[in-house]
Amino acid sequence: MQSKPLASLDLAHPIFQAPIGSVASAELASAVSNAGGLGHLACTWRSVEQLRILFDRMRTLTARPYGANFVLDFPIEDRLAVALERGVRVISFFWADASTYLARVKSAGAVAIQVVGSIGEAKRAADAGFDLIVAQGREAGGHVRGNIGTMALVPQIVDAVAPLPVLAAGGIADARGVAAAAALGAAGVWIGTRFLAAIEANIHDSYQASVIASSADDTLYSELFDVGWPNAPLRTLMNTTTRLWDEAGRPRPPNRPGEGEIVARRADGSEIPRYFFGSPTRDIAEGAEAMALYAGEGVGLVRRTSRAAAIVEELAAGFPRSDTPM
Repeated sequence: MQSKPLASLDLAHPIFQAPIGSVASAELASAVSNAGGLGHLACTWRSVEQLRILFDRMRTLTARPYGANFVLDFPIEDRLAVALERGVRVISFFWADASTYLARVKSAGAVAIQVVGSIGEAKRAADAGFDLIVAQGREAGGHVRGNIGTMALVPQIVDAVAPLPVLAAGGIADARGVAAAAALGAAGVWIGTRFLAAIEANIHDSYQASVIASSADDTLYSELFDVGWPNAPLRTLMNTTTRLWDEAGRPRPPNRPGEGEIVARRADGSEIPRYFFGSPTRDIAEGAEAMALYAGEGVGLVRRTSRAAAIVEELAAGFPRSDTPM
């Protein structure tokens, strides 16, 4: 049975596109929502004015619900206010307990989601009154909250917060992974890496090519790309920057090779230092390969680019046909 807030979203498929930074364009998020899943926008690092423009753009692209994500290691007050003013119907939080924002989100009529990496975090979120929990396993790409693998984490969180719906995240990139998540008791899935290969994604060509060519063996769990977001574990593809660091004996900052060196530039001429936490989008004019190439351990299952709608349908095939989504 669907919880009332989730039923109000009227999703055809319980497939949530993870908020994969600036790669999550309005075109990608709207395409996922229009296909019956739920698209997501990363809102933490966009200015208030950029968010107003982005939300207005979404209004022209979809009438379906979509989500806005906020990372609590950064100031979000003004950005959250814009999302709620613009009527965004799903608000998700990452990296810390977001219960202080819960009343604001619910009073605006939005569904509130907490992303967690441990059973304890999940229990606290459930007790606080969140509508949905995302259980992120250590296999996930991008920034990784906890240390428990998806297979062990998801069913323990499902049991701990029942009957609250739980989404499984981390290492899920095809219909088999979706089926496994459903078998573990997840009500849906939260997927990032597979959508890196979406045609609508705002991703640099070389980054997308690396995703398609890589396997789980090519990922690295570290805190390496920490300029702008320190002390935050993450998973990326190995590249020239990770190899340089590895060959130097994996030193700590500020003793890493190339510390402070400019490795990439945007089309507008702005510079990006080595170890910066941002990933390469289409506006990177040079040096994309040296930047943070976020991807989860499911990357080896991503072998082609596709329209976002096709990805949603491909993943949805993993849910048992007899089940009612969410």
